[in-house]
Amino acid sequence: MLSPEQFFGFLAAAVLITLSPGPDNMMVLGVGMSKGRARGIVFGLGCALGCLSHTLLAVLGVSALIAASPAAFTLLKVCGGLYLVWLGFNALKSPGGAQASTAASEESLSRLFAKGMFANAINPKVVLFFLSFLPQFVVATQGHASWQTAALGVTFTAQAAVLFALLGYFSGSIGRWLNRSPRAGMWLDRVAGGIFVGLGLKLLVSR
Repeated sequence: MLSPEQFFGFLAAAVLITLSPGPDNMMVLGVGMSKGRARGIVFGLGCALGCLSHTLLAVLGVSALIAASPAAFTLLKVCGGLYLVWLGFNALKSPGGAQASTAASEESLSRLFAKGMFANAINPKVVLFFLSFLPQFVVATQGHASWQTAALGVTFTAQAAVLFALLGYFSGSIGRWLNRSPRAGMWLDRVAGGIFVGLGLKLLVSR
């Protein structure tokens, strides 16, 4: 369903974006640092799997727009491109000062998993991000846009699950490194911001 160029280009962008300091990975770091590796991993997996709900919304939205009007689909992509450019500029000017929370109350693994999934699933910013980000990698000429969108969403979820599990496992070391090296967080933000701006501008200048 996805060409190799399409898949690996999307995967590279998704990995860099997932690694850039943000609410989800900072929460995973905080849980891992305060509650241990197992809980950090489980919470991270919950956050990652919450992306499946956003994938479903993106698939339904993109499919409905294509069925109703190709012009409407183009408008979605243009609006998404502008939104990504806006996100990119915000990331580029970020001071890179994200810190991991270290709340220390004990919770069961199942509760932490559900909490991570729910926190991600109800985040309206993630909904907007998926509706903006995934269509940028859909190639209309390949057909089956809904299946392409679904494959991209599952790919994003899978790489997020791997990275968040690793963040949870190595949370103590990573948290100390980020807290000692604010410039590291700043440059991760710069890379992610450049990706956002590049994707948005590519859409806005393309036909």
